[in-house]
Amino acid sequence: MRRFTSVEQIIDERAHGFLDRAPAGGVRSRLTEFVVFGLKQGWACIFGAALLAVILAARLWYPDDAGLARNDFLTLAAVVIQILMVGTRLETVRELRVIVLFHLVGTVMELFKTDVGSWSYEAEGFLRLGAVPLFSGFMYAAVGSYMVRVYRLFDLRFARYPRRWVTAIVAATIYVNFFTHHYIIDLRWVLLAAVAVIYGRCVMHFRVFRRRFRMPLVVAFLLVALFIWIAENIATWSGAWLYPSQLNGWHMVPLDKLVSWFLLMIISVVLVAWVYKPEPPEEMFPKASRSRQSDVIHGA
Repeated sequence: MRRFTSVEQIIDERAHGFLDRAPAGGVRSRLTEFVVFGLKQGWACIFGAALLAVILAARLWYPDDAGLARNDFLTLAAVVIQILMVGTRLETVRELRVIVLFHLVGTVMELFKTDVGSWSYEAEGFLRLGAVPLFSGFMYAAVGSYMVRVYRLFDLRFARYPRRWVTAIVAATIYVNFFTHHYIIDLRWVLLAAVAVIYGRCVMHFRVFRRRFRMPLVVAFLLVALFIWIAENIATWSGAWLYPSQLNGWHMVPLDKLVSWFLLMIISVVLVAWVYKPEPPEEMFPKASRSRQSDVIHGA
């Protein structure tokens, strides 16, 4: 069973006081599962949601003549959010390690992509590396935070998960292609096909409240990529960064960016898999070895 943080344990105990009275079947049961699913997803997104809210608020209300540049304000706000996440035990130190790795991987990509003109930030502030404000790395860290949290909040299990060394090779190739496609052939469609082959048979099992559900892992990748694309539209509208086609006026981020986010999900999953080793569903274990899953985050 995944271990909760101390805060999550308190939430779990109090929530069960209410949810244990929910009916075990019928429409109300399905509605309960749906509500709990939404609450879990919101809890898993708390880092990214807080950062996106700050970005949006800075667009709407941060004064243009402030002594502190907006980008520096966003960086400091991101640092505060991260400190609060760990200080209030909303994230574990173990999870923080993989989140820092996401931060580093993302920052390296940002340095390269801004240099070749893939997107750009406002040229302001001191808390930056070259043309990249330091808050940008926290946006990748927010994805990492979501991934590690959703993994244990839903007690994810995987049927027919591919060998980790194979997924590591694919993820490394995807990451390299984000750089090399500017100079040589773009392999993204080949990599998409490789992902479909390698992960195509894998089914994700997740617990909401009382019940477990199944979803093809590739579909889960696509859904998460879609939500990141929506968040990206909000962030670019807020001026956090802009693509070249948005410099003369904002418009929605092209849908083809979904491919990039989809491939980024593979990198994310591989990084998380080195912290939480993918486990098979409970029904694949001997019956005597199963442990009771009693929590709002893992079920009743």
